[in-house]
Parts: sequence; structure tokens; C-alpha cells
Amino acid sequence: MSALADWLDSHGLGALHTILAAQQIDIDVLPDLTEDDLKGLGIALGPRRRLLKAIAGAFAAPPPSDVDPAVDSAERRQLSVLFVDLVGSTALTTQRDPEEMRQIVRRYQNAVAGEVARFDGYVAKFMGDGVLAYFGWPKAHEDEAERAVRAAMAAVAAVGELRTGDGVGLAARAGIATGLVVVGDLIGHGAAQEAAVVGDTPNIAARLQDLAQPGQVVIADSTQKLVAVEAHVRKAAPRAQRINQ
Repeated sequence: MSALADWLDSHGLGALHTILAAQQIDIDVLPDLTEDDLKGLGIALGPRRRLLKAIAGAFAAPPPSDVDPAVDSAERRQLSVLFVDLVGSTALTTQRDPEEMRQIVRRYQNAVAGEVARFDGYVAKFMGDGVLAYFGWPKAHEDEAERAVRAAMAAVAAVGELRTGDGVGLAARAGIATGLVVVGDLIGHGAAQEAAVVGDTPNIAARLQDLAQPGQVVIADSTQKLVAVEAHVRKAAPRAQRINQ
């Protein structure tokens, strides 16, 4: 069989081979065919459309190798980065059926994401028992640090209200850091895709989250400096702890 016949068969269009071959149309000519060309050959509307769609998909020109469309979307921003972690998730997993644990994690993620959204933050990624959120991208406000602190405290409180089916209470902990980053490059594909952040701020937030106790939010000095009134934050977030970073 010819290359044209093989290609047509692979797209379920083998019946068109006789018509095209009679006009000495080979596979190298396919990208040049137009709607009028195929109509002039007497090909019915349905097969004509399917052939044009198959040609467009198979012979579309790739983007230039030196152009990465995601690069142009990256921005230099000051972000408050929030990491939230479900405390004791490993022990919970070993004690429960996977389906039950899936429901627990989903309720936890929903509780955290709901509070992040309430303060106009952006959930960048769910990492099993962890949640990464940005305040300051893609939307920017003048009080990102305070929004991050309020969202973190609300999220920790919301998770503290959750119970497993057998009445065991859940607990979360969080860390927040603020600083200049480059954000917006899309990495990964499908469900794994995320807007990556380049800079030390996420690393600091992750380390602070590791330091936090159950039910506690640990914030970097860089975040505390941007909170409007320190006494107000202590009142709104009685278990927040500041760390110099």
C-alpha cells in the first residue's frame, strides 16, 4: 500500500484513496488541499470535513523551538506564600481504608481552599496533605500579607472543626513568607499543571510550616512587617508566631 493509503486508513478515511489517487494526489500534497479542491472532487460534506480536520491535526506547524509561550506570562511580583499541612496524615492513612482517607483529605482540602478563596488568594497546588497558595498573584491587593495571615488562621480553625467518621479531630499547621518572586510559568500538564514560583519565598514558607505546631501558623518577619497593625494580628490570630527570616 502507498503512504497515502496507509495514512487515510489510519484516520478511517480509506474510502477516499481511489478518488485522491486518481488525481495523482499523494501524502505530500494533502496539506495544500482546500475545501474547494475536495468539493470539486465530489467528496461528500462529511468525509470532506473529516479529511480536512485530520490534515490540520497531522500537518499543523509546530511552534518555533525558541519560543516558550509560558515564559511571556511570567511576572516579577511580591507574594505572600502560604503552605498548609494536615497534621498526622501518615498515621491517619495507616489506620484507615484508602477510600475513607480520600474523603478525609478532600474535606481538609476543601476547608483550606474555601478560606484561601474567601480572602482572594490563589490555590496553586494540592500536594496530598499539603496545600500551596499565593496571595498577590494573579490578583494583587495592597494587604496581601494580612490576607494570607487571616486565611491561614481561618483555614487552621476550619480544619480543627473537622472530624473523621469515628470522631477523631483533624488539625492543620501553616507557614507564611513574603518576598519578591517570578511567578506565572506553567509547568506540568493536566491536573499536575501549576504556576511555578521562582525565588526563596516558597522555601521559607515551607520551612516555617515544618516548624509550626498543630493548630499554629508561623509567619516570617518579612510577612509581619507588612501586616497593618501587629496588635490586630495577635488578636485575630492568637496562635500565630513570628520567625525572623
